[in-house]
Amino acid sequence: MIVAIVSFDLPPQTSREDAVALYNKTAPNWLANPDLVEKYYFFDAERSLGGGVYIWRSREAAERWHGEDYRKMIRSRYGSDPRIDNFDALLHVDPRHATLTQLVAE
Repeated sequence: MIVAIVSFDLPPQTSREDAVALYNKTAPNWLANPDLVEKYYFFDAERSLGGGVYIWRSREAAERWHGEDYRKMIRSRYGSDPRIDNFDALLHVDPRHATLTQLVAE
């Protein structure tokens, strides 16, 4: 699995409510994505920073879905270029189920 952390600058003075409204416009599109395991949107008001943490099934999927069309969408919607970092996920800790799972590369 791949963990992708995407961040981008938001317009100054963007509030939490503004960020939620912006994110709600794209969130439904991710529901039907067969390659996406999970996604979390984040927001930092002090730094006018937004973004998401994505859990992908493979590096190929992460790179495909965060290609040029995605980058154009971020630029258009939020007014800045995204910064994208992909990491190999090595361990999964699930306190709810009391499990620790070592992950294997696909």
